Amino acid sequence: MTPPKPPSRAGRVSLWRYLRLFRQDILSAQPARLYRAWMAEFRTPFFRSYLVNEPALVDEVLKARPMEFPKSDRIGEGLRPLLGNSVFLTNGETWLRQRRIIDPAFEGGRLRDTYPAMLAAGEAAVARLHGQGGTVEIEEEMSHAAADVIFRTLFSIPIEHRLASEVFHRFRDYQRTQPILNLAAFLPLPRWVPRLHRRRTRAAAAAIRALITRLTTERMAEIAAGRAPDDLATKIMTTADPQTGERFTTAEMVDQVAIFFLAGHETSASALGWALYLLALHPEVQERVADEVAALPDRPAFSDLSKLRMTRDVFRETLRLYPPVPMMVRETTRRERFRGRDVPTGAQIVLSPWHLHRHERLWDRPDDFDPDRYGTENGKSCLRDAYMPFSAGARVCTGAGFAMVEGPLLLALLVRAFRFDRVPGDDPVPVAYLTVRARDGIRLNVTPRTG
Repeated sequence: MTPPKPPSRAGRVSLWRYLRLFRQDILSAQPARLYRAWMAEFRTPFFRSYLVNEPALVDEVLKARPMEFPKSDRIGEGLRPLLGNSVFLTNGETWLRQRRIIDPAFEGGRLRDTYPAMLAAGEAAVARLHGQGGTVEIEEEMSHAAADVIFRTLFSIPIEHRLASEVFHRFRDYQRTQPILNLAAFLPLPRWVPRLHRRRTRAAAAAIRALITRLTTERMAEIAAGRAPDDLATKIMTTADPQTGERFTTAEMVDQVAIFFLAGHETSASALGWALYLLALHPEVQERVADEVAALPDRPAFSDLSKLRMTRDVFRETLRLYPPVPMMVRETTRRERFRGRDVPTGAQIVLSPWHLHRHERLWDRPDDFDPDRYGTENGKSCLRDAYMPFSAGARVCTGAGFAMVEGPLLLALLVRAFRFDRVPGDDPVPVAYLTVRARDGIRLNVTPRTG
């Protein structure tokens, strides 16, 4: 079966439809021609936007000249109540300083250090599912599991910890009130004009940040007393900028923890939920994963992950079909010439993993789920030129390596313990909230494996 995809619209898309996106899903508004276009222009009375699909142009923006195409504040408007001045939203020297402090925590050796916490979170997720059985809303379970991974690796506390649990539940409230675009993304509002955020969105963001502030303040005190655990939060909070010698203040760290939770929990939960659905849709692939995982020890070591080739390709293919972040927006800082067309200063450059990963002129059978495609010449070529679930270039997601350990590991533990089957007539519909989620959740029949 072909996995579900929002229906494409014929012809052009009106500004009115895009203005409605701050209350609805952005994916269902995309015209079919964008899955074949190398570039497309969208005009509003206030700015111009260009969707770029041609791999050479994507590389120009993300890899060759990333500092000349900063992140657009139009998209950041919707996320700023929660993320503040985090590394996800900043540009220029501020962003460079933040990355110099954050990046060392996610280097290769540190991934091995965080692995035991990931494994413990995965085992806890298996135990929770054993207590349920029958039909399970799997997105909610994967949100729980991914949040557990973040809290164990970042603050050395499980999801059952009182503060961790409260952050998790508050974040679910925020996720349900915050669209991917805020109305300010479409209007040229001066800085002093209120940003048009919903009251529930502001309240949920404020509550989350208050809880994160408590966690961060407590960790600062533990570091000062010399009794802090050696986890990601401690590593980041004790790392000095090699150029200035400065460390993050508590307020700066709150911003960074907010994006770690958003990027590390929301995106992983999205990918894991879709991965299990795709395996339920293709039971023959699920059994291949189960056979591969059966050869691992009961508690696989970090080195055992290299044996999970099929499991990794399933996760990789899930990220292709349902990239958690479907679109990224950059802004031009000078006049450009793209594909023979003049692009003005201040134009929005939309880079869309959603369209690039399904581009009909690049991928063979772009809408099909096929983990084996990465062994083909087309798959290898597209993996290099048309695959960016974590962005690319200088602004590639800091946690990309983290995610590619976490995702296959949790997938392996879950498929070893359970069989996941599609609920007939109850297939999910992908929509873009903060990430690509299912409009009404993903329900699967979950059965423990025996033997």
